[in-house]
Amino acid sequence: MPLVTMTELLKKAEEGKYAVGAFNCNNMEIIQAIVAAAEAEQAPVIIQASQGAIKYAGLDYISGMVKIAAENTDVPICLHIDHGTDFQQVMGCIRKGFTSVMIDGSKLALEENIALTNKVLDVARAVGVSVEAELGKIGGTEDDVTVTEREAALTDPEEAKTFVEATGVDAIAIAIGTAHGQYKGEPKLDFDRLKRVRELVDVPIVLHGSSGVPGDAIVKAIELGVRKVNIDTNLREAFVNRARQVMAEKPNEIDPRKILGPAREAMTEVIREKIRLFGSSQKAFS
Repeated sequence: MPLVTMTELLKKAEEGKYAVGAFNCNNMEIIQAIVAAAEAEQAPVIIQASQGAIKYAGLDYISGMVKIAAENTDVPICLHIDHGTDFQQVMGCIRKGFTSVMIDGSKLALEENIALTNKVLDVARAVGVSVEAELGKIGGTEDDVTVTEREAALTDPEEAKTFVEATGVDAIAIAIGTAHGQYKGEPKLDFDRLKRVRELVDVPIVLHGSSGVPGDAIVKAIELGVRKVNIDTNLREAFVNRARQVMAEKPNEIDPRKILGPAREAMTEVIREKIRLFGSSQKAFS
């Protein structure tokens, strides 16, 4: 089926009180793993490409492979740029057929973030593309986007209200204690802050840096209004760990398919677990 927008998927998630998994891709095997998991669970999914993924694989390859994947399945798939910080890059993704974009102006002052987001919205609205924005700084590293612990700041609920009212953005990523990359300890989410943001804004909330967050915390965040959950690090871990295992067991193996195939299968299983955790299993056609 054709690619769908993030707005379409998150509207149904809000109605059903579940979250849609947003999984980062870097190559063909990862895209295949995401789609295989979505088909097995009959779940909607968002396939994301970060700046690093676009630099590695190329925008044409990413958009082309995801479009082919969508055309050959009946589960709804959205193609989304994750943490787009450059206006021209985001426009390039829209031109290549992305159905959703994230403009990340979280390092800017509030008014500058609003202005940048509205600049993207002016174009995206005209062509039916969804827009996610970010308010507050999520710690850690997401490919080429780094926020130090010192810089990281939790989202101010009142600023979130001001931001959403000034933009009308389709979804907002907020900082409530998660971080990109691997955690050094167990993250502690600020659920009171999340609850307050939910009370003040009427758009879907996005949780970034969700790999490594305990399952019960994810479930509680969804109960409090999170409708999109981003997962990347857990996918990389599953893929690379299985590939390493195969190479250790078969040091003379030179067929990439016999290394990447099992890695793809391991990633598929992790994605299926996440989909069930998010409550989106069997929601592809509801």
